[in-house]
Amino acid sequence: MAEPFRLVAGDRAPVQQTDTTCGSASLTVARMLADPAFARWVRDGIPTDGTPGDARDATSRDPATAPQRFAAYEQVVMARTNGLVDAGRHLQLPWPKALGTPPWGARHELEHGAAEPGGDYRVAWLRHLGRPGLERAYAALRSRVRPGRPSLLYVGNAWLPRHVVLVMPPTGPHALDVYEPSAGQVVDLQPRPFAERRLGVTGWEHPWAVVWDVSGP
Repeated sequence: MAEPFRLVAGDRAPVQQTDTTCGSASLTVARMLADPAFARWVRDGIPTDGTPGDARDATSRDPATAPQRFAAYEQVVMARTNGLVDAGRHLQLPWPKALGTPPWGARHELEHGAAEPGGDYRVAWLRHLGRPGLERAYAALRSRVRPGRPSLLYVGNAWLPRHVVLVMPPTGPHALDVYEPSAGQVVDLQPRPFAERRLGVTGWEHPWAVVWDVSGP
C-alpha cells in the first residue's frame, strides 16, 4: 500500500508548469493528498493497480521525471475543468485555457476525483464582503477544510481574480496551510491578513472566491 502524501507549512511542493495552470496544479496536489497511489505515480513514476486510468493515460509513455508527470496531469485536469464535459461527464460552460481554471470546473473536479468521495462542493464569492464578512468566511473555511476535503481559494487584485491556491487543514492553532503553486511552497494563511485584504500571496492581496465542501456539520 502506498504511503499517504502530506504537506504542511514550510514544505516544498510541486510547482505549476505553465503560467495558466495554478488551478490545475492545485487540483493535482489535492488528488495527491486524497489518493496515495496517484501521489506515488506522480512522485516516483510507479503505477499500481490503484493508479487512476487518467494518470496512466496522461501521456503515451510514462514521463521520465516527477515534474514531467505533474505537468502531464495538469493538462489532463485543465482539459476537464475548461472543457464542455466536466469530470463527472456532465455538460458545463467551457472556458478559455488562457484565462485559467473556472470555479465551476474546479468544483466538478473536486467532486469527481480530486478530493475524497462524498463531498458537496460549492462556490462562494468573497470580493463583495467587508471585514466582518471576511472574518466569518475565514472561520467557515477553517471549519470546512479537513483531510481529503481541501478548498480552492481564488485571489487577485481589486479588479480581477488572478491566482488559485489550495487550502488544506490547519496544523497550527490559528493559521490555515496553503499550497502556493507558482512557488511550489506551503505557507500559512492567517485570519487577520485575510480579513484586511492583504494576503500577500504571490503579490495578490484580495480573496475573491472559495470552492469549499458544504457537506460537513
